[in-house]
Amino acid sequence: MAYILKNGSVYINGAFQQTDLLIKDGVIAKIGNALECGCAEVIDLAGKTVMPGLVDLHVHLREPGFEYKETVESGTKAAAAGGFTTVCPMPNLNPVPDSLEHLKVQLEAIEKDAVINVLPFASITVGEKGQELSAISELAPHVIGFSDDGKGVQKDEMMEEAMKLINEKGSFISAHCEDESLLEGGSVHKGEFAALMGLKGISSASEYVPIERDIKMAEKLGARYHICHISAKESIEYVRRGKARGVKVTCEVTPHHIAMCDMDIKSDDGKYKMNPPLRSREDRLAIFEGLKDGTIDCIATDHAPHSAEEKSRGLEKSAFGIVGSETAFAVCYTELVRGHVLTLPELCALMTEKPAAIIGRRAVIAEGERADIAVFDLEHEFTVDPDQFVSKGKSTPFEGMKLYGRTELTLCGGNIVYRRK
Repeated sequence: MAYILKNGSVYINGAFQQTDLLIKDGVIAKIGNALECGCAEVIDLAGKTVMPGLVDLHVHLREPGFEYKETVESGTKAAAAGGFTTVCPMPNLNPVPDSLEHLKVQLEAIEKDAVINVLPFASITVGEKGQELSAISELAPHVIGFSDDGKGVQKDEMMEEAMKLINEKGSFISAHCEDESLLEGGSVHKGEFAALMGLKGISSASEYVPIERDIKMAEKLGARYHICHISAKESIEYVRRGKARGVKVTCEVTPHHIAMCDMDIKSDDGKYKMNPPLRSREDRLAIFEGLKDGTIDCIATDHAPHSAEEKSRGLEKSAFGIVGSETAFAVCYTELVRGHVLTLPELCALMTEKPAAIIGRRAVIAEGERADIAVFDLEHEFTVDPDQFVSKGKSTPFEGMKLYGRTELTLCGGNIVYRRK
């Protein structure tokens, strides 16, 4: 099917311009005004914003092994509903993709049911247990990178061995940075809210201590190193200093850490429980500075669906993780652009070009490029209603929040994979 996307404000070469796009045979065939093609469906996008499809370096699709939480089909359809055309799922699955045999189970599900591009991570260690390296050499050609997400690699020597081998294979580590000896059984940030509620807290040190360690390793080895869901001001400063020294370090931040701090938690509800936790107001302000000065490279959702029962046990006993694919752009647009922290082109780059570059891909609108495209209505205000989510997961701290930036249309490889009804 061919399409002409008319009258939209299109992100091209770092700026927005009003123009039309001809989509044909899966690519952007022509960019210009008054385009014509007899076989094309014309879609009028007057007043709408047209961007490259969003790229998410951090999602949990839960298949294989935890299909009651999410599946490749439901998770990729949810991502498409949020404007994403490429997602990178984490390896905390069953079986864990720690060997080619185990990875094939996941790849088969992706091939069968994914509606967008899915580029998986393999695990760093066998079973994500931190005791033995996964089959890195055989996995490297088939995955986008390596992560033990959900767990930090605790042993220094294990992390250094992994980083060295993964770098030799031309790949990189996306690290969940968490020193388990510093967790103290916490469920929220070790700060003002925890003290007020009498809850055990998760210290910022549990994140920034392994970040400091790993940046030093990456510097020593000349390795690429990416940090998942950065949340603490100290962590951001270590990255800033590492970049200044020429270390090949990048990092991502989530929409929930952008939009909220620990004092925004309204109740003893599992929808506010995530890992890392919502940090302090000072940490949130440090995130804004990190986004503005380029220390933070991109935005990723950490979309982590669970069953309703798993999220109904309160802050102390609920599972860690919230959903984010369907609200990510709207949250970030509302908080950052309407909140006068970033410009729209800056936000666009953080959710398209910059994450794509980290994984060696392109996310641009240009003639001859693959037609991965997202269209948003920036003027329409809507209320977040989890009952309307495509994802199986419904737990979000943004429930009931009024946002701007509703997804109107998503094309992946020239095919419409989401269209607002």
